[in-house]
Amino acid sequence: MKKILYATSEAVPFIKTGGLADVAGALPKCFDKRYFDVRVILPKYECIGQKWKDQMQYITHFYMDLGSKNCYVGIFQLEYEGITFYFIDNEYYFNGPKPYTAAPWDLEKFAFFSKAVLSVLPVIDFRPDIIHCHDWQTGLVPVYLHDSFQGGEFFRGIKTIMTIHNLKFQGVYDVPTVQEITGLSSYYFAPDKLEAYKDGNFLKGGLVFADAITTVSNTYAEEIKTPFYGEGLDGLMRARTNDLRGIVNGIDYDVYNPETDSDIPYNYNANTFRKEKIKNKIALQKELGLEQDSKRMMIGIVSRLTDQKGFDLIAYIMDELCQDAVQLVILGTGEEQYENMFRHFDWKYNDKVSANIYYSEPMSHKIYAACDAFLMPSLFEPCGLSQLMSLRYGTLPIVRETGGLKDTVEPYNEFEGTGTGFSFTNYNAHEMLGVIRNAERVYYDKKREWNKIIDRAMTKDFSWNSSAAQYEELYNWLIGC
Repeated sequence: MKKILYATSEAVPFIKTGGLADVAGALPKCFDKRYFDVRVILPKYECIGQKWKDQMQYITHFYMDLGSKNCYVGIFQLEYEGITFYFIDNEYYFNGPKPYTAAPWDLEKFAFFSKAVLSVLPVIDFRPDIIHCHDWQTGLVPVYLHDSFQGGEFFRGIKTIMTIHNLKFQGVYDVPTVQEITGLSSYYFAPDKLEAYKDGNFLKGGLVFADAITTVSNTYAEEIKTPFYGEGLDGLMRARTNDLRGIVNGIDYDVYNPETDSDIPYNYNANTFRKEKIKNKIALQKELGLEQDSKRMMIGIVSRLTDQKGFDLIAYIMDELCQDAVQLVILGTGEEQYENMFRHFDWKYNDKVSANIYYSEPMSHKIYAACDAFLMPSLFEPCGLSQLMSLRYGTLPIVRETGGLKDTVEPYNEFEGTGTGFSFTNYNAHEMLGVIRNAERVYYDKKREWNKIIDRAMTKDFSWNSSAAQYEELYNWLIGC
C-alpha cells in the first residue's frame, strides 16, 4: 500500500477560493484504494463552516518551535467520502473571515503550517511515501524535510512533489523577515535555494528541494520555461526540466452533469441536447431580462474579472461585438475597471448584455447549460476549469491557445470535420473577434455542423479519473516500483 499525503491550503468542500480547492478535494477520491492510501492535511480555519467543525474529531495537541516562537499545534480529523482529512489547529494563525490576507502575515501562517505538516506525522502514526505539496503555501514542506527532519529514521526516504497551480503567486518577502519567520539558517538564503532577486521565496524553496514538480497542463509546463510565462523562475524551471511534467486538471463529473444537475431548469444529455438545451436558454433570457429568442446565439463568461483572463481584449471589441446577432451573459467579480466596463455595456445594450457582478454557483451552472458558446481569451491559463465545464454542458469554448486551454480545446476544422471549440493564437482583440465571428457563422449557417461539434465536446472525458491515472504513474515512478 502506497501512502500519499496531500498538503494544501484549501480543499472542497471545507474551504475554497479557487481551483486548487477542487484539485485537493476531488483528486484523492479517484485513486484505487487497494493500492493507494491518500490523505489530505489543511489548516483548521476559523472560517470553515460550522457543520464541518461539528464533525471534526480532536486527536491531540503539542507544541512546536517556529523561529523564536513556541506554537500550539492541534490536530483534528474528519472522514469525508472515504478520505481522511487532517486539520491543523492554531487560532492565532487561522482566525479571521478568510484564509488569505497579505504578506508578511500569510508567510508566517504558512511557514507554521508547513512545519506542522511534518511535525504531526509521527503523532498521528502516518508515514507517507510521498508528500504532495500544492502551491507556495506548502513550499516550505520540502525545505523543512531537508533541514530539520532528516535526523530520525521516521522521515528518511519520504519523497516530495511540488505542484504549481499558478506560478504568479510565489510567497515572496525580504530575506531578513523570511529568515526570522522560518527559523532557517543563512545556508538556505542563497540564489540556488530560497533566495530569488534578493528576496526570500517560499515557492522557489519548494521547487528546489522537491523530488518532482508538476503543473496543471502540458502546455503550461513548457510555457513556464520561457521568460514571458516564467514569472522570474524560468531559469529554475529549465534547470529542472527532467523533473517537471504537466498533468491536466479534471472536474467532478457528478457535480457537473447536465443530465442530473439540480441547478438547471431542464436536464439533458448528449442525445437530447438538441431539444432540451434550448429550453435552458429561454429560461435564462427570461430570468435576466434579455430578449427571449431561442435562435439568438448566446455567449457566456464565468470568471474572475482580471487582466489575466483577457478582459482588456473584450473591452476593446465590445462595441463591435454588440453590433452582431449575439447575446452576452457575464458572471463574476474582480477588478473595478472590468466590473464597470460590463455594467456600462449592460446599460448601453440592455437587451443583449447581462452583467451579473457577483458570484453564484447555481447561476454559473445555468450559464453553462443555457449558452451556445463560452468565451475565455486568457493571457495565460495554467489549466482552466471553466472550459472543461462548458464542454461537459455542450457549450462550445472560444479560447486563446495558451496553457490548459490549448491542451483541452481542439479547434474546429471544417475541412476535416474535427474539433470541440474555437481558438485563436495571438493576444490580439481583432483576432479574437474574427474567431467569435467564425463561430457565429457556423452557428447560424451550418447548424448541423455546430451540433456535431457539440456531440464531440460532450463525449470528451475530463473527469478526474484520467488525471488520477497519470498521478498514479508518477507516484509509482517516484517510489521506485
